[in-house]
Amino acid sequence: MSKFLVFGHQNPDTDAIASSYGWAYLERTAWGRDAEAVALGTPNEETAFVLDYFGVEAPRVVESAKAEGVSQVILTDHNEFQQSISDIRDVEVVAVIDHHRVANFETANPLYMRLEPVGSASSIVYRASKEAGVELPKEVAGLLLSGLISDTLLLKSPTTAASDPQVAKELAEIAGVSLEEYGLEILKAGTNLASKSAEELIDIDAKTFELNGNKVRVAQVNTVDINEVLARQADIEAAMTASNAANGYSDFVLMITDILNSNSEILALGNNMDKVESAFNFKLENNHAFLEGAVSRKKQVVPQLTDSFNA
Repeated sequence: MSKFLVFGHQNPDTDAIASSYGWAYLERTAWGRDAEAVALGTPNEETAFVLDYFGVEAPRVVESAKAEGVSQVILTDHNEFQQSISDIRDVEVVAVIDHHRVANFETANPLYMRLEPVGSASSIVYRASKEAGVELPKEVAGLLLSGLISDTLLLKSPTTAASDPQVAKELAEIAGVSLEEYGLEILKAGTNLASKSAEELIDIDAKTFELNGNKVRVAQVNTVDINEVLARQADIEAAMTASNAANGYSDFVLMITDILNSNSEILALGNNMDKVESAFNFKLENNHAFLEGAVSRKKQVVPQLTDSFNA
């Protein structure tokens, strides 16, 4: 039996790590397949807190599937190839478990795809485990709960699906934690930005999107004080400009999200600032502007940018 590598996107967030860990567990337990959860980057501080809390060792970081002697992979929490492993086009994608848009995706063979408009990929993994009759151990349930909390900002994001609160409740019971208390601990663990360099800060949670021939980098950081982040604007802008030049991005959009008040500040640099302004119907002043009520990159930033770049 060939081995599968299961992984989330580059610069993995908590949902990417949790969903891949949970799906690999399901592959082994429910279907007896040889599956290993790996990561396409080092876990961030929030994810490290989660792993430590539930006593789970961080998945190995890999850069190439072929280098691991693997020809088949399973993707969680992403499907766009530019967000995946470096040699994704040289291996067979046998399954995708995701809750994002589908783009730049093509395979030579049929595959299992489970795509649902829910708050997290972890939500999908949990429902799949129930369907398969698999009872999750505390640590797996804890990771999946953490992925859901992280992606929905404790069920406050507009990406939260109607089914997610019940999923969160059930996972919290299995994991043996208080949803509200543990949820706040997770979110606070991800807001320690002072120790991060500007280069690290813009790469904590960043994805690249192909928008009408443009490579647009969209990053997000969570904070409890937007002004504290903007105080470092000069250094952050220098890092964004360097990243654009080094990676061929046409534009870099940084979403600075206040998790307490559910608002964001957009800091943007690049060749298409008119498109960015049109997307959100605001005017950038000193390269940034306030975006009231915005907390979700997936629902409140990327679709608007896509429409504006395609207009």
